[in-house]
Amino acid sequence: MTSPPLTDLPISLLTTDDLRRCADLSEDRGWPREDHKWGLLLAAGDAYGIDAPDGEGLAAVCVVTRYGPSRAEPDLAAIGMVLVAERYARRGLGRRLMTHVCDEVLTGIPLTLHATPYGRPLYEELGFGTTGRAEMLVGAFRPAGDGPTPDDGVVRPATSRDIPAIIRLDTEVFGTDRTHLITRLPAFADRLLVIEDDRGELVGYAAMWPNMQTHVVGPLIARDTVGAQALVTALAATTDRPLRTDVDVRHEGLLGWLKERGLSSVALNAVMTRDIPRLPGDWTRRWAPLTVAAG
Repeated sequence: MTSPPLTDLPISLLTTDDLRRCADLSEDRGWPREDHKWGLLLAAGDAYGIDAPDGEGLAAVCVVTRYGPSRAEPDLAAIGMVLVAERYARRGLGRRLMTHVCDEVLTGIPLTLHATPYGRPLYEELGFGTTGRAEMLVGAFRPAGDGPTPDDGVVRPATSRDIPAIIRLDTEVFGTDRTHLITRLPAFADRLLVIEDDRGELVGYAAMWPNMQTHVVGPLIARDTVGAQALVTALAATTDRPLRTDVDVRHEGLLGWLKERGLSSVALNAVMTRDIPRLPGDWTRRWAPLTVAAG
């Protein structure tokens, strides 16, 4: 019997039980396994996969994270972790999976993703346009003196009582509801900090979570550059690992400061959107995402 073409293989909805297979596929492509991040993405989003015809794991996968008060009709959906096994690369599986997700699963829904230079041509063919850029930085953070202090508040550890205020601030800054992600941060992150102004109002927050040998800083939301710096400094003081973060390139002040403090640029990715001219919300207070895989 002749095997069906790869592009005719069925696409299935994955579950958290598929975490190991997803991490195996990451490793196959030379990426870190990132089991911790995969656990969050599979719990908070929807992963779509194609089983390898040779029976060895997954041939392709991608993750969709929906945002907004309605899961059935989201305001925005982010696509990430688009991976094809090396032995099936350049045979149409990536296009097949992306076409299915964009034009069948998410028809008419505004979409966003972070694209490497390698993946961008395919996304452009599928109707995505570049609307921004994010610079990935990694390195051992070097503190300077006592570090920056916000003019109008203090940085402190978040408590369970802060979660409603964090959600309100995040919704305002991100431009749509992300409750299903934010409520998972206390368990997912090693540290969760907030900035509270002199009136007791929460005006910023940041998380730091483990990823292989690094700690990732994100989300990072703050009123101004000094607030963002204060949150990073406070997070860095609690770890011996190198830091990693992805910063909107329009935040030149924070990028320059991070490089002065020991982080180096390792990648520049395009922020792309489809069916929406730009990301919603207030970019001036949105400094770094939780992960580029979730927008």
